[in-house]
Amino acid sequence: MLHVNGAVVGDGAASTAESSTPLLDVQDLKVSFPGPQGAAQIVRGLSYSIARGKTLGIVGESGCGKTMTSLALLGLVAGGGKVDGTIDFNGRDLAKFTQREWQQVRGREIAMIFQEPMTAMNPVMPVGRQIAEVLVKHEKLRKGAAHGRAVDLLAQVGIPSPARRAEDYPHQLSGGMRQRAMIAMALACRPQLLIADEPTTALDVTIQAQILDLMLTLQDDAQMSIQFISHNLAVISEIADSIMVMYAGTAVEYTPADELFANPLHPYTQGLIQTLPDPDKRVERLYVIPGRVTSDIAAGCRFARRCPFADDGCRQLEPELLEVAPGHKVACHKVKP
Repeated sequence: MLHVNGAVVGDGAASTAESSTPLLDVQDLKVSFPGPQGAAQIVRGLSYSIARGKTLGIVGESGCGKTMTSLALLGLVAGGGKVDGTIDFNGRDLAKFTQREWQQVRGREIAMIFQEPMTAMNPVMPVGRQIAEVLVKHEKLRKGAAHGRAVDLLAQVGIPSPARRAEDYPHQLSGGMRQRAMIAMALACRPQLLIADEPTTALDVTIQAQILDLMLTLQDDAQMSIQFISHNLAVISEIADSIMVMYAGTAVEYTPADELFANPLHPYTQGLIQTLPDPDKRVERLYVIPGRVTSDIAAGCRFARRCPFADDGCRQLEPELLEVAPGHKVACHKVKP
């Protein structure tokens, strides 16, 4: 498990202890769903932590378990899914929360920017009212004051004519505007932990930069921690302090962001970086990692079927996530300390 210490705030041993204790500490997280041939594990023994005021970037292809990990943090795993492990948030184990306790935490202490705002927002309620509802519930504001704050939040995330747009329904907004409205809702109560699931996918590069700047400003102002999920390694490199690379429900590499790009060690990480286009090189076709993510493997490394370096040992024994250099963990038989 990697711990990245946040800045010390205030004086005395109590402040030092608080700053060095992770806001979020996940241990041996498992998410499984019942199936015709027994339980199918989507997330398998995942452990990581996020310090106060820091950002963990999570990368990997679709189907790696990134979103399911985030839903487990909010108690939103549906469809008969089972969550095991420890999710320590501010000294409380979220895995043991009741629905009543979750209602007090969601939106106020932990908020999430969902990947698809059209399905995450209420289609029959104006977007301004949806944002204001969060402020009324958690901040105890009167409806008029909450509406005014909602309009201000829409302006902060770059929506033009925010007072007019606050009266619109989700279907009346463009995809990019809906995404920005969802971001405004998530940031409304200045949560301690923001989970951002592909928050800038539907946005052009100008608005994307504006949203990332807004997140970083709030992070500095309120010591907000961020769990940032993205397929875009360029965006991850800009915002993350540390990066966890996921494959088939588990972590295969976990390291400070600068180290990951300077010295990627796992073959899967190397493949992801190789897929990035290089403006200085002209190629007929961009690199693609062969095959697809699959979890139906009885033994061995989950990436072995797609790995150019795999041998019989890789296919027989699953590698552990081990520290091979200070702060740099890799799950690969070919990488030695």
